[in-house]
Amino acid sequence: MPREPDIRFEPVTPAHYALLRRWLEGPHMRQWWGEPADELDKIVDMVEQRDRFQHPFIFSVDGRPAGYIQYWHIGPHQTEEWTTDNPWLMELDAATVGVDIAIGEEANLARGLGSTVLKRFVKMLREMGHQTIIIDPDPENRRAVRAYEKAGFQLLPHLAGRTEGVLIMHHVPQAELRAT
Repeated sequence: MPREPDIRFEPVTPAHYALLRRWLEGPHMRQWWGEPADELDKIVDMVEQRDRFQHPFIFSVDGRPAGYIQYWHIGPHQTEEWTTDNPWLMELDAATVGVDIAIGEEANLARGLGSTVLKRFVKMLREMGHQTIIIDPDPENRRAVRAYEKAGFQLLPHLAGRTEGVLIMHHVPQAELRAT
């Protein structure tokens, strides 16, 4: 049986900005994330506490930085500013948290890293008391959708077909066991 990787989550600090910029500029991230400078500005806002409702982390695998992951609180995003473009936010409990993840280096894609890291991150969120955890991939990003399914996420049936440009998936612990 292969050894479990040592996965750690470190809150993003200004020391990570250059690494994040390099990752965000990679074609595999630009395809699914926004403009690198804009995305980095959002992360800086989180680090500098201008956005207190999103929490960014660098994840490392066996001591090496390998990607970016964050969680965000749904409740503060249930405002007119957000729900105009994302009305599905109002369909979720305010205590829900959302997760976003990105593998830093393109060479690490399609190796099972995303689902492994996501399982660990969800475990951490549950230990913090979060009961409902969602993720919202682009439906065209089949690789990500499959990784999220392997990590125990399933489509929220009541939102199927009602969320333009994203799939809303929620974590179901029993699904994690079936998908592996």
